[in-house]
Amino acid sequence: MRGRLAAVSIDLDEVPNYFAIHGLAVPERSGAAVALNAVYDTALPRIADFAASHGIPVTLFAIGRDLARPESAAALRALSDAGHAVENHSYGHRYDLSRLPRAAIAREVLLGAEAIAEAVGRRPTGFRAPGYTVSDALFDALDAVGVAFDSSVFPCPPYYAAKALAMGVQRVKGRGSSAILDTPRVLAAPRRPYRPGRPWYQRGGRRFIELPIQVTPGLRLPVIGTSVALTGAAGARLLARACAGEALVNLELHGMDFLDRSDGLEALAPYQPELRVPLGRRLEALVAFVVEVSRGGASFVRLDEATGAPGLVD
Repeated sequence: MRGRLAAVSIDLDEVPNYFAIHGLAVPERSGAAVALNAVYDTALPRIADFAASHGIPVTLFAIGRDLARPESAAALRALSDAGHAVENHSYGHRYDLSRLPRAAIAREVLLGAEAIAEAVGRRPTGFRAPGYTVSDALFDALDAVGVAFDSSVFPCPPYYAAKALAMGVQRVKGRGSSAILDTPRVLAAPRRPYRPGRPWYQRGGRRFIELPIQVTPGLRLPVIGTSVALTGAAGARLLARACAGEALVNLELHGMDFLDRSDGLEALAPYQPELRVPLGRRLEALVAFVVEVSRGGASFVRLDEATGAPGLVD
């Protein structure tokens, strides 16, 4: 596989995770006011339609515990059977995963992989850490299970600053957050695919490849679902052009990017910025990004396919 590549990966964080990020109590399921399974029940069919409409494969990062729900497992199996990749997003989506004891980290990685294998019939070969936060201990666990790639490192100063500010504001308002702030050393990590060493933010000799979350050259602006959606179609095209020289354009989205506040998420809309933008406008921006990247000569592949491309790692 030669030439420029692009990939769309989607983290399937279910709705309760967003309440936890914002320090909000998860509504009772009996209330039916909030669609707590909206990512699998509503977003996943839209993701399937989006991928089919544009003829691109997607890489889905699933949380193992969510697949105990038969409906969620069946929906994910259908996309896997259609040729999309399902990779490991840990078992319980602990935002502090990288800070747990080594045995607990290994258990989260292994249980997540086992749950996915049971649900879709294929063992995952890739991993993405909750909250993009990694450590040497986590990378040791990934080496031990033999993953081919990780796609977690996000060396993005604007994102780091915005996250720190948002968490600080929440604390002032008396709301905690399940999220944690990564070490600032992440900002020194390579922005292009590399083989990690020890420490993880430097190049080295680990067996797997790190596929960093996409940032632009120079200013390292974030190229993720939120930035694409909030800048609109014109901004999305500019972000795509800024990545024109990359061997791999690694666009990371969330299931939330395919949901609207009218999908039973009115309670989250005041806190979740993308829900304040109509879904149609966000999808228009996403399509503009994909079309512009394709126009620039890149071929869309799954992340596991990109990992084996010659010349991907410097």
